[in-house]
Amino acid sequence: MTQPPSARRGGTAWAIVITSAAGFMAALDNLVVTTALPAIRDDLGGALADLEWTVSAYTLTFAVLLLFGAALGDRFGRRRLFTIGLSIFTAASAGAALAPSIDSLIAARAVQGVGAAIMMPLALTLLTVAVPPARRGAALGILGAVTGVAVASGPLIGGSLTEHISWQWIFWLNVPIGLALLPLARMRLEESHAPNPRLDVPGTLLVSGGLFGVVYALVNGHVDGWTSVGVVTSATVGVALLLAFVRHGAVSRRPMLPMRLFRDRTFAGINAASMLMYLGMFGSIFLLSQFMQSVLGYSPTEAGLRMLPWTGMPLLVSPLAGYLSDRIGGRPIIIASLTLQAIGLGLFALVLEPGMSYAAMLPAQIAGGLGMALFFAPAASLVMSSVQPAEQGMASGANNALREVGGALGVAALAAVFAAQGGYGTPWTFTDGIVPALWIGAGAVAVGAVAALLMEGRTGRSTGRDELPPARTPARSSATV
Repeated sequence: MTQPPSARRGGTAWAIVITSAAGFMAALDNLVVTTALPAIRDDLGGALADLEWTVSAYTLTFAVLLLFGAALGDRFGRRRLFTIGLSIFTAASAGAALAPSIDSLIAARAVQGVGAAIMMPLALTLLTVAVPPARRGAALGILGAVTGVAVASGPLIGGSLTEHISWQWIFWLNVPIGLALLPLARMRLEESHAPNPRLDVPGTLLVSGGLFGVVYALVNGHVDGWTSVGVVTSATVGVALLLAFVRHGAVSRRPMLPMRLFRDRTFAGINAASMLMYLGMFGSIFLLSQFMQSVLGYSPTEAGLRMLPWTGMPLLVSPLAGYLSDRIGGRPIIIASLTLQAIGLGLFALVLEPGMSYAAMLPAQIAGGLGMALFFAPAASLVMSSVQPAEQGMASGANNALREVGGALGVAALAAVFAAQGGYGTPWTFTDGIVPALWIGAGAVAVGAVAALLMEGRTGRSTGRDELPPARTPARSSATV
């Protein structure tokens, strides 16, 4: 098989370095703000809903524009749009660091999400194009490990910078990295386009408005009341727009996300599993990082360090997960990862109480950490191998979008449960709120494990890889399962 130009000229290593660094920044900003929330609240003010929006403004714009960002890259050049997204992300990071109020911080976070939405799906596609199929699983394993480390180290990095310098530095950190990557991307990445690219503006407007309406209702329901006119209207309009988006994807000639892709059991299963995994994980970390500071009295750095057995596990395990995904297929690894994550969240819910010892948390952290670490690389490989090569940019955008949707919904939904059952008043009221929220998170991840069972899981004896249905084999030959 002929290798892509970047592989023949030794560009594979550069593609891994550049896309991994960009992925690190985008993934880091999902959770880096969590351990800084108490400091941000002290400095800029804001209620629980405002703190939710500092996280959700990023994940929401990230989610709703990912598909459009991938489509722009397919049409106008993936490397070109990757550098544009990187530029927006870097500038918005500086804007967040300079924010004088909670509202301006939320706005800057939303713009960060726009940049990440353009940058991230194209990073995965650029890496897939640059790496020969035989080594793609290992390369995606590296990208998965770096992404996992970013998610994992977000609370620690955020806590350390907040405690020892200031919370603004969790955003300043992105600026030199972004400025260094921009010339490297232009010089070292190969430009590529997709055949028959599509720009679906109606679809983008439908999914953007729909997701915003649903998340807005979840975030504001416990403040304005779940039966208030604004919340009910927002939720109703949001659901209606999302249903219209699904119909648009089914009947339009050139939709941004064709619903026919979900006829493939692997594509449908891994996307459902990804969304539910992020729903449970993001919402839980949002609350647990605050529990460690507000209830157990740890400093931001101490809280970040004590979460490492859970959040730091991807550094050790994700490359192995990528290797195993090449050897035995991703389905059993995904099922195991989601099961372990659900067990971990359930164990957290069983043991959390004011004054508890750190040792009591360790079993939950280890189980959740293994679950998180096993997830990233096989998930990426399954997504890219379940569609035709021309649709990989679209598939990457869809998967990233659904994961970020899961994260935004997780923060909003679990915070709503927390506010309904408890609150910030005392350590006991905080515990009363977080325990049922964690059970909801564990349940969501467990449903994700059930969804993963729907994926094709036949294993060939000779290759040790998932067999492909005969009709789809040519379409999947460019990506290792």
